[in-house]
Amino acid sequence: MSTFLGLLNSDDKANELLNAVREPEKYGYIVDPEDFRRIDGSPFAYWIGKDVRQIFTDMRKFSGGNRAIKQGMATADDFRFVRTWWEASHNSKGWATFAKGGSFSPYYAPQNLLVNWKNSGKEIKNFIDPKTGKLRSTPKNLDFCFMPGLTWSDRTTKSLSARIWPSGGIFSVKGSCGFFPGEEFFAAAVMNSVPFNYLISLLVGAGGAAARSYQVGTISKVPYPEFDNRLEDLARVSWSFKRTLDTIEETSHAFHLPAVLRACLGDFNPPSIEAELAKIQVEIDDIAFDLYGFSDSDRAAALGSSGALDEDDGVEDAGDSEDDDGADAVDQTDGLLSWAAGVAFGRFDWRLATGEREAPPEPEPFDPLPAKSPGMLPDGAEPFHAHSGILVDDHGHPNDLANLIEEVLARVDAQVPADVRRWLQRDFFSLHLKQYSKSRRKAPIYWPISTSSGSYTLWLYYPSLTSQTLYTAVNDFIEGPTGKLQQVEHDLVALRNKGSARSAADEKNFEKLQALEAELIELRETILEIAPSYRPNHDDGVQISAAPLWRLFRHKPWQKILKATWEKLENGNYDWAHLAMAYWPDRVREKCKTDKSLAIAHDLGDLYADPEVVPGAKRGRKTTGGAA
Repeated sequence: MSTFLGLLNSDDKANELLNAVREPEKYGYIVDPEDFRRIDGSPFAYWIGKDVRQIFTDMRKFSGGNRAIKQGMATADDFRFVRTWWEASHNSKGWATFAKGGSFSPYYAPQNLLVNWKNSGKEIKNFIDPKTGKLRSTPKNLDFCFMPGLTWSDRTTKSLSARIWPSGGIFSVKGSCGFFPGEEFFAAAVMNSVPFNYLISLLVGAGGAAARSYQVGTISKVPYPEFDNRLEDLARVSWSFKRTLDTIEETSHAFHLPAVLRACLGDFNPPSIEAELAKIQVEIDDIAFDLYGFSDSDRAAALGSSGALDEDDGVEDAGDSEDDDGADAVDQTDGLLSWAAGVAFGRFDWRLATGEREAPPEPEPFDPLPAKSPGMLPDGAEPFHAHSGILVDDHGHPNDLANLIEEVLARVDAQVPADVRRWLQRDFFSLHLKQYSKSRRKAPIYWPISTSSGSYTLWLYYPSLTSQTLYTAVNDFIEGPTGKLQQVEHDLVALRNKGSARSAADEKNFEKLQALEAELIELRETILEIAPSYRPNHDDGVQISAAPLWRLFRHKPWQKILKATWEKLENGNYDWAHLAMAYWPDRVREKCKTDKSLAIAHDLGDLYADPEVVPGAKRGRKTTGGAA
């Protein structure tokens, strides 16, 4: 037997050490070093009870029998192969839900990402470096894809948080998955419990604010207790409560209505739900402690360990987490106005707030995620306002977005803020950009393109974007009988005709109109310069699709991103994009001859030719993921 002294957390180490030397039975830990071998890797965990170490010997493991813990695919180029779920067209096929970690969220978490899996992932499976012949991507454990299970973030300073993983998706190297046929909710309850996280901490070997790496091999070695349907039921209720909280987030598959209006669909009290979740978690922890056979002293140690971790939890490791950079809570007024703008664009359905349409029932937890959230306008339903995919910030215009927002709020009996137009001009896009930026992808769907001073703004709706959208902007909004330029020219003629009779106010207005006329002409010419070659494709994603328009955006951070993206497009960095083929077809076609993945992306497989094998030459490692 050996005596171990734990003084790391002591404020008076000298005195504690003296006491421990005098009375080691009281102040120290007396352990047989051979007991450390009961835990894989023999961690120097002298502070835990002997019974806890015995659990690792006596109990089956998380991976075994029909249970499996698997690491998923690394695309090697997420910007190319991964999108947020609102970027791809609702009718687009071949995009699968993609688990890629995320912020701490046990039982339920929104799944924001899609991965390109057209032709069974042929483009990813052939993502080979033409120079080395080696496969860049790692499409592994594909037999487990599209199966329901649990997923979690592989690296975080917080406890592990397992959440339900619906069927129909693909998991990644950053969002590993566990498969527990018929026991998914039981496994979720166990993995989110204090005793599980206490046990895995012995294998991970990190504490406090240090980032923990929850690798599949480590999780596989954690003891798996006997099934108890009480945990199954409690975890199912927790999933439902967590999903209910998510019904006010407009980027979520679960979205119904913004927070201000959510009560229209029944009781919605987030503080009450959070309190109930905390109560359920205590019950889950108590049952899990019993299943693992923790003594009272071991429970106290585990609970103390959990509290210390919670105190030190700040944010997930910035280098490895896939935390949502738009995860901050949205102000309720901003959320209401953003939703109303979405109604005006035809994205959301106002009838949920008026009772004209009933909310659909809660889906089954493992159902594939829908193409539209319950709060979105169903296919074929009449929109609040019919339009061509463009709205405008122009008082008095029938497609004036500010006025439409006010009309939406009036329709649902919501209080209309004092100055909607000011909010639209100064606050909306910054809010929208943050709200629609998830997992390191920036994907706003409402695009404000403006004159140089921002005095006139057209709002393009990304889901309705086509090669004709820019022509529509010019023909229906800037030029034409009802266009802004025609209106401004008419007003200028009227003021010119006044001659010397113009008042000081007339002179000021005359100068303002002249400046606006010049800016509108400049805007028209810039759009018409871009339009002939502009062939947007939703599979390219928002950032690529918006890049040719970078000069038309006035939001400086977004403009900077788009300008850099455009320069990379010009330099050939993103020749996988359909837009690159539209602008530089000869260059892209030439690359397709030696890049199989690129040829597949453009449906030009006939151009690709396998490299000639030189007899006796050394080859790169075999590209096992390649597809014919």
